[in-house]
Amino acid sequence: MSPMTWTPDDETLAAFRHLALQNAIEYEGKAAPGSVIGRLMGTRSDLRPHGKIISPLIAKAVVDANKMAAEQGIAALQAILEKEAPHLLEKREKKERREGLPELKNASKGKVVLRFAPNPNGPLSFGHARGIVINGKYAQEWDGELILRFDDTDTVVKPPLPMAYDQIPEEAEWLLGFKPHRIVIASDRIPHYYTYAERMLQRNFGYVCQCSGEAFKEFRVSKTECPCRNNDVDANLELWSKMLDGTFVPGDAVVRVKTSMQLKNPALRDWPALRIQNTSEHPHPRKEVGSKYRVWPLLDFQSAVEDHLQGVTHIIRGKDLMDSTRKQTLLYEHFGWDYPETMYWGRVKVHEWGGFSTSQMRRDIESGLFSGWDDLRLPTLTGLRSRGITAEALRNFWIELGVTQKDISVPLATLFSHNIKSIDDDAPRLSFLRNPTKLSLKGQHPQSISVDVHPNHASMGERKFDLAKGEIWVEANDMKNDEIRLKGFANVSLKGREAYLGSIERDDRRPIIHWLSESNAVDAELLLAEDGEIRTIQGKIENHTYPPGTMVQIERIGYAKVIDSTTLVFTHD
Repeated sequence: MSPMTWTPDDETLAAFRHLALQNAIEYEGKAAPGSVIGRLMGTRSDLRPHGKIISPLIAKAVVDANKMAAEQGIAALQAILEKEAPHLLEKREKKERREGLPELKNASKGKVVLRFAPNPNGPLSFGHARGIVINGKYAQEWDGELILRFDDTDTVVKPPLPMAYDQIPEEAEWLLGFKPHRIVIASDRIPHYYTYAERMLQRNFGYVCQCSGEAFKEFRVSKTECPCRNNDVDANLELWSKMLDGTFVPGDAVVRVKTSMQLKNPALRDWPALRIQNTSEHPHPRKEVGSKYRVWPLLDFQSAVEDHLQGVTHIIRGKDLMDSTRKQTLLYEHFGWDYPETMYWGRVKVHEWGGFSTSQMRRDIESGLFSGWDDLRLPTLTGLRSRGITAEALRNFWIELGVTQKDISVPLATLFSHNIKSIDDDAPRLSFLRNPTKLSLKGQHPQSISVDVHPNHASMGERKFDLAKGEIWVEANDMKNDEIRLKGFANVSLKGREAYLGSIERDDRRPIIHWLSESNAVDAELLLAEDGEIRTIQGKIENHTYPPGTMVQIERIGYAKVIDSTTLVFTHD
């Protein structure tokens, strides 16, 4: 019978209905046609040729099942299956869902080597954290190694920042919870790159090109080989010597990798590997390097060679670097090397930050727009740490997003939710009053009261409020209500600046406010980074002795980091 003339019999139609009911039970009245069809075709190969006829029938069965679930409840669906197809009520064995990161391909325990390779033109940013966290997590899972490599071979466009060489390893250790297993500095290894450049020329899969950038662009667009490509080995080695000895100046010559000028992707056509930099005008900021070298590798060549030399087995990078993978794979084929397994991730954009770059942040700091890399407004690791964002929160944020090529846009609240999970259990509660107003207590009251430092942990002790003076502080905004409840104390009725005490027990729905006793309140300030500005909120804080760096929860306001006894930095609500 032709597939187009096939019609399902009553038994098959019943199977459609039963699978739709089963799916609706499993997903609480939200059965999906695709899921039902997939299950059906997985068990009834004879029905696969009839998909076009079956799909609308399944869709109708799903609509009916969901409608029944909504109107009669899941129990009604279960009753039908108990009578007509009880085997479908047996719990299906579900595949164990992998939590965390996807499996590494072709990985062996103890033999995985990964690398995180920032340009040290500044300390690490929020975006860098992804590379550290993901690579570090895989290194831990596979008993492998994580290399921290400084790709610092550009002294002109993105000149390295000397302090970054010390700060980045410290930040990486803070974020990872362990030190990177190796630290490699590319500018220390220029002779190695020279060695492989010379081998490339000697084996004739590289050449010294004297064409101008504009001229070579025309060759690339027209898929035409430039004249330099036909240099023999001796001519290339002689030109290479002139690059090294200063005969040539920047722009006179570059070393190119021979690929093919017919490749579909123009970026891959005879790509540049090494060029001359004017290090007399732009010396490398590391004193041991300075103006020592005239010829510097471009990133794709330097990174490819270094990955091979360090035994890197897996590269995890942004999908915007796919062309780098393609270039480097062509170079590896020339040398006869095996290219590492490669995974890619898409972009992650945080709504509140928009776009940012280390180079731009550096310019803004140098211009005085920001106070430094730890400015509360900056999405740097040191800035986030200054606000009270923990390494655990950053790790969990990036691991939850995982490794996917899909571009993702998330609110900052996503990071904050991870931070709350990280700090809340240990955060003492404190009162901070904005625009404080003093009230006099009227009526009998105890000389002092005590409340828990943390509502969930009595072991953290109590906060004692001295009421001997009979005066308290509240936020002026809370006085708009005549009937309020002082948190942990009593109901009060307000008449001007007087607070008449009522029930100790909460017996109505009046708003609960935080407060301070006169004896326990000290002048303080709360620093708040908001809308590109840092505001200082003056107020009064509960007297405390928590050391700098302690994370606290300010009642009714949010979480904050202690700077000193009278200064807090607001983290998030």
